[in-house]
Amino acid sequence: MKLGVITDGISRDFEHALNVMDEFGLDHAELQFLWDKEVGDLDKAESTRALELVKKHDKTVSCISRHVFAGIPMTTRPGDDLHTSHMDGLKRCIEMAHGFACRTVRIMSGKKEMILWGSHGAEKWNVAKGAWDALPPLVAPAVELARAEGITLVVETGNGTMVNSCWTGRKLIDDLDARDTLKILWDPANNCWAHERAWPDGYETMKGGYLGHVHIKDVYADTPKAHLEVRRMGEGQLADQFQPIADALGKDGYDGCISFESVYHPGDGDFEAGFRQCIGTFKEIFRSRP
Repeated sequence: MKLGVITDGISRDFEHALNVMDEFGLDHAELQFLWDKEVGDLDKAESTRALELVKKHDKTVSCISRHVFAGIPMTTRPGDDLHTSHMDGLKRCIEMAHGFACRTVRIMSGKKEMILWGSHGAEKWNVAKGAWDALPPLVAPAVELARAEGITLVVETGNGTMVNSCWTGRKLIDDLDARDTLKILWDPANNCWAHERAWPDGYETMKGGYLGHVHIKDVYADTPKAHLEVRRMGEGQLADQFQPIADALGKDGYDGCISFESVYHPGDGDFEAGFRQCIGTFKEIFRSRP
């Protein structure tokens, strides 16, 4: 399988992150923050330097991962100032993707409303009326742009976003009739907050061409206490699900990238140390399979 890492999880010093990738034999770099800037905000000289480093270290860029549409409320409308600013960021990311020979760009899906559908009374008293209906029109221009540019968009199953499960990701894609251009960026650890079990539930939901990219980390989510703990890989609530996920991806011929998301530290804020404690387990589970 194509194994990689979101580089700023090691370090925002991009060259150092690439050196660590070399150390652990990881070939696929997902770009989110480089130095002191988010992708899409680098100037020409910084982009040129980043590309030179990618070539020097013989890496493939798997995804350009800006937080497009992150945090926008569902009162946002297509073409207003906030939406336009996010679309401008997406355009810069697509331009960067072309320059780095990358075909995948991440988007997010706005600020989460908790209850989107309901019945037997909930539809009157509990549902955030119109919240979901506002989302597809916000994403549609991004899909149209990506389609014209020959880019695949991946919408992340995120914490605090409207798409926070494989089920809602698939629904958004279907509502937009966009399976040719929009895929799910599956982060099964994020889906724990939505109580969607990764295996087999989440995985089975994405069958039929919905999966486009994968983030892997391990967590313990305590929704009633509003508390999330990132754990060493194999010590959280996904511990028993990683292996069947890896086996299924191999069996089903998944040809996208699996990015390790290094957001664990051992209690001292040292995320590179957390990366070093987890990466062996990640590679062992998701190594190439027949």
